[in-house]
Amino acid sequence: MLIENMAMAFSAIRANKMRSVLTMLGIVIGIGSVISIVSIGDTMRSMFADLYKDVGITQGFCQIRSWMIDDFRQSDYFTLDEMERIKEVFGDELAYIDSNMSVDGDATYGRNTVRFSLSGIDYNYQDVQPVNMVYGRYLNQGDILGRKKNAVLDVKSAMRMFGTENAVGLSFRITVWGEVQDYTVVGVYRKDMSPFQALMMGDTGEGGSAYIPYTILTWPNDYFGVYHIYAAEDVDLNDFFTRFTNYVAKIKGRQPEQIYMYTAMEEMGSIDQMMGGLSAAVGGIAAISLIVGGIGIMNIMLVSVTERTREIGIRKALGAKTRDVLIQFLTESATLSAMGGIIGILIGAGLVSLGGLALGVPVVIKPVIVILAVGFSAMVGIFFGLYPASKAAKADPIDALRYE
Repeated sequence: MLIENMAMAFSAIRANKMRSVLTMLGIVIGIGSVISIVSIGDTMRSMFADLYKDVGITQGFCQIRSWMIDDFRQSDYFTLDEMERIKEVFGDELAYIDSNMSVDGDATYGRNTVRFSLSGIDYNYQDVQPVNMVYGRYLNQGDILGRKKNAVLDVKSAMRMFGTENAVGLSFRITVWGEVQDYTVVGVYRKDMSPFQALMMGDTGEGGSAYIPYTILTWPNDYFGVYHIYAAEDVDLNDFFTRFTNYVAKIKGRQPEQIYMYTAMEEMGSIDQMMGGLSAAVGGIAAISLIVGGIGIMNIMLVSVTERTREIGIRKALGAKTRDVLIQFLTESATLSAMGGIIGILIGAGLVSLGGLALGVPVVIKPVIVILAVGFSAMVGIFFGLYPASKAAKADPIDALRYE
């Protein structure tokens, strides 16, 4: 019975191709939009999750809210001595800490000038941000304590600055805090990133970047404004960051609410919330499109019932039950809607996949969303086809046979 109804449904759709296509258009747009938006949202979530996994979900930044207090003083700046005390207090719970200082400037080598960003790090930064050293070595404790003007570059920066990946032993000149300084490259590393990760990390493909001892950037007074920290992976992050904030408030003579702690975990939650809101907003628009498509199906099925009144009468005269006619027209409306849903899925998934291919990012299209989309589109067809099908099923066979 179901196969027969499906065959009749496809026959009716083929008999009115253009009308069927126009009827499905609203469903195609609605389902295509849903698949696109949900897939884009899932892809963005996956990309940000990978990004934060790469930069460290246990990462945080701590500073005094200077913009919220009237009596900000020189002693509110952090010092290297205080940093050492923090290392002792938190021990193994603290995986890494530095002064979060960096400087930008024009670096020169011979006649070549490249805009460079120098980031100050400690010797154990590689523990929380692993890299693949391809030439030379990483910064060591001697570099940090001796404030040695040594630098570690990535391979792209080495190529832009020196025209070769193996730049170990070469030097570049750059102005730091108003003083012209020469830095010697002691190591070159490689770290593969997707185009999205490179963009989010600030790699525009033009400038360069280098790691230098953070103690150089805190010289000469060793004051700085922000702690850059990584908690150990096995600690309760909320508890750790709360205790860290309270301790900083205590040693600086401030209230905990005057300390600002911004974490990667919070930022990731904010992005997820933003993506959820965007998906909900566009999903609402897609829902309107589905309703419009459903109304279109109802209208076309009413027309179909009118055109096929004699057919209905003949079927009933030959013994077809009211339920048989009802199921036949519901099958047609559900098939029409499901076909629109499948086309919408193919278009939506295709557009998202092409976008991911163009941007060089892996696309996330969940099978459960595809299955739900097909099922939902069929349900739309059944819901909006119920009235026309009911009207057809209730038709009097004698009146139907007299219909011209």
